This record gives sequence, structure tokens and C-alpha cells, in this order.
Amino acid sequence: MRVLVLSTYELGHQPVHAAAAAAVLRAAGHDARVRDLAVEAWDDGDVAWADALACSVPMHTARRLASEATGRARAVRPGLPVCWFGLYAVAATPARDGSVHLIAGEYGDALREWADDPAGQKARGAVVDIGRAGPTGTPVPDRTGLPGLDRYVRFVDHDGERTVAAVEASHGCAHRCRHCPVPVVYDGRTRAVATDTVLADIEEQVAAGARHVTFGDADFLNRPRHSLEIVREMRRHFEGAAGGPLTFDCTVKVEHILRHADVWDEMVAAGCRFVVSAFESVDDRTLALLDKGHTAAQAAEAVGLLRAHGIEIRPSFLPFLPWTQIEHLVDLLDFVADHDLVPNVDPVQYTIRLLLPPGSLLLDLPEVRKRVGAFDEAAHAWRWRPDDPALDDLQAELANIVESGAAEATGATPGATAGYQRVRDAVFAVAGRPDPRPAVDAAAVPPTRPRLTESWYCCSEPTDAQLSVLEVP
Repeated sequence: MRVLVLSTYELGHQPVHAAAAAAVLRAAGHDARVRDLAVEAWDDGDVAWADALACSVPMHTARRLASEATGRARAVRPGLPVCWFGLYAVAATPARDGSVHLIAGEYGDALREWADDPAGQKARGAVVDIGRAGPTGTPVPDRTGLPGLDRYVRFVDHDGERTVAAVEASHGCAHRCRHCPVPVVYDGRTRAVATDTVLADIEEQVAAGARHVTFGDADFLNRPRHSLEIVREMRRHFEGAAGGPLTFDCTVKVEHILRHADVWDEMVAAGCRFVVSAFESVDDRTLALLDKGHTAAQAAEAVGLLRAHGIEIRPSFLPFLPWTQIEHLVDLLDFVADHDLVPNVDPVQYTIRLLLPPGSLLLDLPEVRKRVGAFDEAAHAWRWRPDDPALDDLQAELANIVESGAAEATGATPGATAGYQRVRDAVFAVAGRPDPRPAVDAAAVPPTRPRLTESWYCCSEPTDAQLSVLEVP
């Protein structure tokens, strides 16, 4: 079987999931051709070549674009079997007529079974396969045919730029934050990727030029023993490599940053340069509704703890929720300034509006249900109304501000600082009162802090402008 594996967006990285799918299919004897539409042009010849199409949908933006890609492929080959695999395959209910086979969770076995017999598998409909509790049997991702790492996101600090490898040490998450898509599929469970598999994937990417590693786990400390084993082995294996030891970043909940305070000495010694953490809000009621497991005070404590070890934190936020008031936005901006996080926050984080895909755990809350409107088929999400309609206008204004400054708003100190100030000015204009703080002095902010060159979006509703950058050519 000739299978065309498409990736549309994976946070600016060379796609882990498309490469993992290619490895599964090739190991089963199928001929897999991998294309990444985030950096490659659409080619009808790929569709003409294929006997089947498999689209990677690890996030909402990728799912939206997979829908476009599927339509374009079916225009060329009306009867082409199509499968979507990844976190958003089931959560987004893309094809009610059953014309697209859907696989979420540990997709390896189910994807192979589908490729073996697409017609026979069609009757099964959506498949959610969490798999066994031990290390997954997925082979090392096969990146053959993908564009080189130099086409993707780069790591930047005061020493310059580094090429980035993207890997995953685990799947799923031990927590059930209500706004997150992961518990919809994994329901508080995790699956470790075998240590040898992760290290082999890193080694192949280092051979291709990578000098920095991004661990894309939903939370790198869901399985702290497993993660530390990988970090130790990575340090040991690459410590004497040409170009110096590898550096890395990872994503960790505030709750885990504090609970595992004893790991950070070892993490920084092994090369950890920054941690992404989903702060989401600085309003404790909101954090409780989202079931985040931390308070605003604990988020501040996490900033201080990591900085004491020489590690920067890059928070993500979810500022626009159904119950958001203008004072929540003021408090968030003050928190960022008070904790010297202005250079650490990509300005797009100030614009994120809650996404409500089918199955979202937030739909269980009366606070959300009473504000939900119709299901938007095009967006594959439930629409909701804010308590304060002016905040929808403000969110759109902030998105325009950030998009107009996209060339400088990639997390670099000048762009992040300018973006923060523009956002702050707009928020206080809606608040209807003068800002009591002086404008941020860009010349006074610290030197470039560790970051990636991609302003990323995860559990968010993409704007049309964001999607237009990623449209299938």
C-alpha cells in the first residue's frame, strides 16, 4: 500500500507524529511518502501516487488544515481512503458520514491495521486506543523524506541560534485540566516512550545538525523517573559532542515544578535552558474552574524557583474565557511585569480565546454551558458568548495588534516588549482609565532570554490570519 502521510502544523517543529506514523507504516511493509505542508507546497502528484492518505492532527490548527487538505485530495482522487490520526482526530468529530477514518491515542497499531485494509477498517469508525501502561512499542520516528531541520524553528539565546530536534518522552497526561484536549482522549493516563527509542531519535537528529532538543510531552514530569533517565543518558551520550553539550527545553505544570523541586539542579546541569508552563490565568477562581492544580501565588513561586536554578520560564496564558472581565486582563499584565516576564511571553499569548471542541471537559461546567451557543461546523468547535461583549472586540483588536507586529513579535526581547506595551495600552483604553504604570522601557529589559523562534498556539482558537499563514498552498 502506498500511503501519503501529511503533516500540516506541529508548532514549527519537524513533525514528530508524521515521522512516527511513517516508521510504523514502513515497518509493516507499506510505502510511506511524508510531506509537511507547513513548509512544503501542495503537489497533486503526491495524491495521484497514493493509494491512501493519512493526516496527522495533533492539535486544532492541524485538524483545521487537515480538513482543507482532505478536500483538496478528494478533488483529485474522489475515492481515496483517508485517515486522520492524533489527539484531535476524535475530539473534533470531522466527518459524521464516516468518510474519514479517525484514530486517537496510541495510534500505531490502529494506523497499521487501517493501512492493511482501509475498506475493512472503515466500518469501525472512530478509534481511541490508549494501549498498555508500559513503554510504547512505537519504532524510532522515520524522518526520511521530510525537509531538513534547518527549515524549522530554532533555539535562540545570548550565544546565538541552534538547530532544534523535537521528540516526545511520553504521551498523555496524569492530570485532567478542563480546557485541555489531552484528558478527552487519555483521561488522566500516560504512556512512556521507551528510553532507547527517544535517545535514538535524538541521536539521528543530532547527526542531522540539531544542537537543542524540545521535549514535546504534555508534561515532562508526568513520569519524573523516566524523564530524568532520558536526561541523564542524553547528557552522558552527548556531553563530548562536537559543538558542545546539547541544551533542551520542556513543558511542566506549575504543580510539578514545585512538587519536584529537587530535580532542577540536575536538569540545569544537563542543559535545561527554559521551561514552558501553562499559567493560563492569575485569577484563582478561574484556575479552580480550569482545574489547573495551582494558584497565582504558586505560579509566582515557580518563576522564582526556576530562576534560582538559572532556568527561565515561558508562561502560556488563556486570557479570554466566557467569564473574563477587564480587571482579569489588567491583573495578568501586572503579573507579567511584576515578575519580570515581559521578555518571556510571546505577545500572541495575550490574545488566546478559549477553544471548545466537542468533548471538552469544560462543557460539564454550568458556568460554561449557559454561555455556549451553536456548534460551528467550519471551526469544529462550540461557539460561546462572553459576559462582556466588549471583550470579544478587545480580543480581536489585540489579535490585530499582535499580527501587525508579527515580524518582531516572535519572543525576541524588542518584539515581546513592544507587543506587551501595545496590548497594555489597548486594555487600559477599554478599562477607561489611565495606566498607573510608566511605559516599559525596551532599552532596560534584560538581554535576549532563551526561546524558540516560533510563536506557538496550542489549546486556542486560531484566527483567520493565523490560519492563512498555514493554508495549504
